[in-house]
Amino acid sequence: MAKAILTPGLSPGDFLEALIREAQWPDAVRFLAHALPRREAVWWACTCARFTLPADSAPEAVAALQAAEAWVFQPTEENRRAAMQKAEAAGFDTPAAWSAVSVFWSGGSMAPPGAPPVMPGERLCPTAVASTVLLAAVQTEPQFAEQKYRRFLEAGIDIARGGSGRPQQTFSAAS
Repeated sequence: MAKAILTPGLSPGDFLEALIREAQWPDAVRFLAHALPRREAVWWACTCARFTLPADSAPEAVAALQAAEAWVFQPTEENRRAAMQKAEAAGFDTPAAWSAVSVFWSGGSMAPPGAPPVMPGERLCPTAVASTVLLAAVQTEPQFAEQKYRRFLEAGIDIARGGSGRPQQTFSAAS
């Protein structure tokens, strides 16, 4: 469907709007994840993961999300590697863990320190960001996925425009 929407002369913003208008949520999420600069994309992943983080989340998932957020505020190599350690400890099955994976794949070598560098492919970080957002929309209360997709895309667009991307309230069935 996304290819059918893409027409010559359509700006990226207009393409994203068309995807949203046509309720092509996964395509819109993937497009925005690839369009945002790495740090902003990771922040978007963090905001979506935090938005749906259950109160009873495992401490490892919370730590993974905190590590991803720490890298956004201080994008150092130490914080990048720490995020992956926290993602591994969390088990790769939550949006929080995938937000931390997106940090590790944002740049820098994936090889252990001291080994020849192995750089992440260009698509790894945006793929992890999109995975975070998509999982956050459906992992809990999937019946409200459409509302979450709308909110998440609004947050991502806000980030693209220089905003914080933070939703004003947590999601509930009444939203």
